[in-house]
Amino acid sequence: MKKILVLGLAIVTVACQPLRNNSANLASSTVEKVNVFLGTSGDHGQMSPAASSPFNMMSIGPQTYPHIHSGYEHLAKEFLGFTHSRIEGVGCLGSGGNLLIKPILDGDDKTELLKKQESASPGVYKVAFENGIQAQMSVKQNFGLHLYEFPRKGAGLHIDLSHAFVNRFVAEAHEIGTKSISGWIDTQTTCDKGIYRIYYVLEFSNLVTIRKTADHQYRITAPEDATEMGVRVGFSSVSTAFAKAKIEVISLKELASQTAAVWEHHLNRIEVEGEKDRVALFYSLLYRGLQAPFLVSETNSTYKAIDGSIQKSTSPIYSGWAIWDNYREQLPMLSLAYPERFGPIVNSIANLYPYGKNNWATKHESSPTVRTEHAIVVLLDGYKKGYPVNFNAIKDSLIAEVDRLEYNAPDKALESSYDSWALSEILKITNDSVLSAKYLNKALEYKHYWEKDFADLSQKDIDKMPSRGMYQGTVWQYRWFVPFDVSGLKKLTGGETPFLNQLDQFFAEDNYNHANQPDLQVPGLYNASSQPWKSQKLFRNIMLDTVVQAYFNDNSKGIDSYIGRIYKNEPQAYVRTMDDDAGTMSSWFVMRSIGLSPANIGSPIYYLTAPIFESVKLNWENGKSFHIQVSNYNKEYFYVQSAQLNGQPIYRNWLTQEEISKGGTLILETAAVPNKKWGIENQWISKTTEAED
Repeated sequence: MKKILVLGLAIVTVACQPLRNNSANLASSTVEKVNVFLGTSGDHGQMSPAASSPFNMMSIGPQTYPHIHSGYEHLAKEFLGFTHSRIEGVGCLGSGGNLLIKPILDGDDKTELLKKQESASPGVYKVAFENGIQAQMSVKQNFGLHLYEFPRKGAGLHIDLSHAFVNRFVAEAHEIGTKSISGWIDTQTTCDKGIYRIYYVLEFSNLVTIRKTADHQYRITAPEDATEMGVRVGFSSVSTAFAKAKIEVISLKELASQTAAVWEHHLNRIEVEGEKDRVALFYSLLYRGLQAPFLVSETNSTYKAIDGSIQKSTSPIYSGWAIWDNYREQLPMLSLAYPERFGPIVNSIANLYPYGKNNWATKHESSPTVRTEHAIVVLLDGYKKGYPVNFNAIKDSLIAEVDRLEYNAPDKALESSYDSWALSEILKITNDSVLSAKYLNKALEYKHYWEKDFADLSQKDIDKMPSRGMYQGTVWQYRWFVPFDVSGLKKLTGGETPFLNQLDQFFAEDNYNHANQPDLQVPGLYNASSQPWKSQKLFRNIMLDTVVQAYFNDNSKGIDSYIGRIYKNEPQAYVRTMDDDAGTMSSWFVMRSIGLSPANIGSPIYYLTAPIFESVKLNWENGKSFHIQVSNYNKEYFYVQSAQLNGQPIYRNWLTQEEISKGGTLILETAAVPNKKWGIENQWISKTTEAED
């Protein structure tokens, strides 16, 4: 039995050595720059160091006590075992935590696991416990390996099929084989909205018995003289047969090497050169932007739709949505840098509509998921950037969704108006001019809501969180949320000068809240004004400098403000209560650090600011590349003096998706002081005018 384990799973003798010792060929690789422990302590990102691969719903990671939303707390010493699913950085105490496996001694399910030493890198997690047990794990797409070493005889594993974060387990069914357990698990997803089902197969090496110890719980016992055990895991959203097909006979060393190579390929899509600490922070955050959504279709194109039916698709199908959060930053980042992923993602979002999409999750999700508001904006954004969407096929569903939107709170009125604008643009694409005009005029009714709730800055509750029934934001923060009509917003504030004065006041009084999403776009609004250099400075401050943050979750302003850096490459990475939200906040940094930021989701425009690096290069799979070079580079310079695109001077502070995707070279000259003439010619400012019936 022991010989079979060594041949089949190739246990590595020293379980807690870093990955680089197992993968010498990846020395000095981009993978090695990633700190997977960033944001893994407390409410400073809600991330985990789990072994993961890009866009994979299986991630094998430690379950600690106590734990944060992703199952792990870096400061915790006690481990409960290891689980196989999670969405990184989301609220409502997380989602996932399925299939708990715990190494034990002498058949004691209460064996104490106290962390002694751990290490991890993209695709691999390792830990040694004080009692001498060592564990390591790695994954690839819906396949994973656990390897356990025990300090003496008496090895075993405790299996809990009902484990889930926040006790969200619903039901399960399974079969016991000679050396395996297989079945399915139903679990409530984020905020108890909807249910996802995972099909799985667990295959055990070096075992004698599989014995039930309680409902949904089993003990796996090794031979008397065994000091090693292994587990192979296969996942599927469709069936146990597909889960079984995922399982490979491969060593953990080879699996880790394969996954590291996959990460290397994805991370090198964006090459940056500059200060070592900035480069490490960049790749650690880019890594977080490549975790979700999850690829859930099978190799034969089979997938489970959100009504529970089994379907086939000509395009890969993704799931695991957090669109209310990541439509703002992570999805635009994917649209620019990972077109081969974003195209199927857009199709997958469109494909929700024929099967009963709602704002949260259905009872038949194929993976953990969060919410899908503003999906219509993502579809428009994808289409405008050159990704095909069959709007005619889902037109009625899009209209029905927008007709259900609520306007019963100030924030909802603005957000619903945004979706109405997106629908009007989509209807224009389908040549339905009458309905397009109807929903455009509906979108422009935001002006009445704005004048009612956001115009008067003398009210006492304008900096209270929450106020007037708004969600996770203040009057100050939500009043800017008209990304589709900044021109109209300026007029509402009184014109260019009052608009700038109010923006200045907003930041001077520390009303901006980077701990959440509602005002993420506001630092970039100066780009749509006569003073774009102020966005250049704000972006640099938020990324790298000391700032004041006055808001955390739902607290009122002025209670224990934070003073320091927002983005730090450490376990307590972000300001408290700042969740990464499926790569949203990481991607905000990634985009602005390379000097590009989306002007309005739904428009193929990126504003230009100074990268924090001397050189940035986007490398696409079609062989094209886009190189951003900074001339007169100094790590302290962030004001743009001039720009050249493919050898020709440009005086505007924006580029289109098409211009970037064609490839070429952008040269940005920077300095310590602003050039107040650059970036104010031929400005791009979102503008929407009344339509005629």
